[in-house]
Amino acid sequence: MGIEFWILHQLQSLHGPVLDQLMVMITFLGDKGWVWIATALILCCHPKTRTCGIGMLLSLLAGFLAGNCLLKNLIGRSRPCWITEPGLPLLISNPQDYSFPSGHTLASFESAVTILFYHKGWGMAALILAALIGFSRMYLFVHFPTDVLAGALLGIGIALIVRKGMSKYRKQVTYG
Repeated sequence: MGIEFWILHQLQSLHGPVLDQLMVMITFLGDKGWVWIATALILCCHPKTRTCGIGMLLSLLAGFLAGNCLLKNLIGRSRPCWITEPGLPLLISNPQDYSFPSGHTLASFESAVTILFYHKGWGMAALILAALIGFSRMYLFVHFPTDVLAGALLGIGIALIVRKGMSKYRKQVTYG
């Protein structure tokens, strides 16, 4: 954990009024996955993007169950803001759930990768947003770098599994 705290402390040196506000806004986009859920629901409304929207919703559900319900409680890793710097003022409210994996990052990467499967341009923009959301969690001192990395990798994996499952299901429906 020593190197992770070192990274987090290096990020603390970047703080300034403009970047603080920007990071709070970016992390807000990942709160409860609302921006990704809203995007998925909008995509579900149009026949040309419906498959992408359904894939996002399935990925978000799988990620919520695997990451937030299972892994966070099974691993029970404390957040950096709980362990050190008790006087460090947080720019957001102190999260009450465990740290590993980052749920914000998990939801963001599974959604962004799903979008990338169907729409390359939108997907690249979504991946940039996903990376910024993950970064914001470390900047705000509520996640360790490995929490964010695990959230990203798990999100990518879930998106791949859901895509494969949806393709297999479509083949069975079409040719079954």
